[in-house]
Amino acid sequence: MTVSSVISRCIIVLLTFSINYFPLLPVGCQRAMTTRYTGYLVVEPAPLFLMGSNLTVYCHTHKCDWRAKIYMVLNGKPVDKWERINCTTVKFYLPSIWIPLSAAICSNYMHSVVNGVDLRAGLPPDKPDTITCETAKSSSLINCSWTRGQETYLPTLYNISVNRENGSQIRLFQIQDADKITIPRSMFDENTTYLIIITASNHFGTSQSDPVVLRVKDIVIPDAPIIMQIQFPSNSVAATLQWKSNESSVYLRPHVMLRTNNTSWEMRAGVELGKNLIRVDNLTHLTEYEFQMKICNTAPVPTHTNASSISARKALLCSKWSPSVRKKSPGKGPSQQLQVWRKVERQGTDGQRNVTVLWKPLPREDFSGKVIEYDIFLDNGQKLKTCAAECIQCSVQLPAEVSSLSISAVTTYGKSPPADVILRQSGVPGSLLIKFSPAADGSAVFVSWSWTTGNYPSTQEEELRYYVIERTIVSGEGLWWQKLAKDLNSTSITGRLTTEPLGNLAVHIRTAKILPTSQLWTNDVVIAIYFYVQSTLMGTSSV
Repeated sequence: MTVSSVISRCIIVLLTFSINYFPLLPVGCQRAMTTRYTGYLVVEPAPLFLMGSNLTVYCHTHKCDWRAKIYMVLNGKPVDKWERINCTTVKFYLPSIWIPLSAAICSNYMHSVVNGVDLRAGLPPDKPDTITCETAKSSSLINCSWTRGQETYLPTLYNISVNRENGSQIRLFQIQDADKITIPRSMFDENTTYLIIITASNHFGTSQSDPVVLRVKDIVIPDAPIIMQIQFPSNSVAATLQWKSNESSVYLRPHVMLRTNNTSWEMRAGVELGKNLIRVDNLTHLTEYEFQMKICNTAPVPTHTNASSISARKALLCSKWSPSVRKKSPGKGPSQQLQVWRKVERQGTDGQRNVTVLWKPLPREDFSGKVIEYDIFLDNGQKLKTCAAECIQCSVQLPAEVSSLSISAVTTYGKSPPADVILRQSGVPGSLLIKFSPAADGSAVFVSWSWTTGNYPSTQEEELRYYVIERTIVSGEGLWWQKLAKDLNSTSITGRLTTEPLGNLAVHIRTAKILPTSQLWTNDVVIAIYFYVQSTLMGTSSV
């Protein structure tokens, strides 16, 4: 059986003793309280020692036996520095012990326990520092706190002495292993100056704080505010907090902290919008936030002329944090307009035109949730038609006098701004020269264009806004279109294209005039380029 197995058997009863009224805690298992020990241990300088000290432990057996091997284990590890003193005693060296609580166990060659002892290390207390006291306006208690310094690892008693300004003591409070105390407010006169001194003591020493000046009227903190309402403006990543307080001082300033999913609190600099109203920016959509608020008094701090003491007041007196209020931020509604185009069929005998409105889906990152539908409106704001969420085009019947439409995407969290669909022509003259360069494998065609001399919209009444390029498959597979910026003069068209030469390419411009080109290209693709002109004379746009 090994030394370590002795510990695992849990038959050890370690010595329990008291030094200067501090009891040492027993280590290990407390079964077998009737265990008969074959000796005893002596610790020098003492089982309660200054942390980092070197210890010597003497293991004494009751029976003299020079042949008997004596072992010692410290915290489960054999001690290898030892010296045989006589037939009953072995001296073990334990250098530089920094562990607060250790167990030393001595056993003989038969692995029976000679005895064991607790070794407890500690430090003297640091000087109590940073003493502050505060009381709420409506509270009957004064709360004082201080910093204790480094851990002592021993019971440490704190004496809080409340004195008159001349130094005579009027009250003494005692508390152990603490860094705060509550004192009845009724024992103080609100306008009288007092001194507070805190003394810390344990087995290894005593330390006293500097005197701290206390005047109740100087340490009254505001009552905690209450958050009444949290609102998120439409499509916004800002929260507006409405709060109330019993305080009325012009020096009070609100502070906000927040967190999500019980994470760490984060202080946020809010924007004060008015009385009891503050806005917190840079939040995220569809997130549950927990908010708290406090208010701080920014009035000038009173000073004291007593050079031998400091004030118990903080530089800035703040209320306690308010109760938490939770609120989930709304989803993000779309901010971009749809990219739109239209296809207008010729007017029938009944005066009605068939108009197909086409659009590109909104970028997914522009909104939260999903698209519910698309709404098409007349230019007077009347809803004309609702189209399904999966659609990218929709046809409507219109009389000739309707010159424009608008369309919005309706999502879970709002509508996109209306995008205008212009139907009538402006009559602005102009023509383009178009060139086509096919790819060798027929997978794409490079298209470029330029304005003919004198036809570029350049007067004050005309402004080129953008181009739209179309590709129509003659076999009826539908219309492909793309909106291009006005500063572009070329693009690539990809898709199923063929390269069988059949003569001139049909290119449709604003007047639908067919222009001859030098390039021979495809037998089943018609490519059209439109230019979109804003005319201040007409007040509309056209192709």
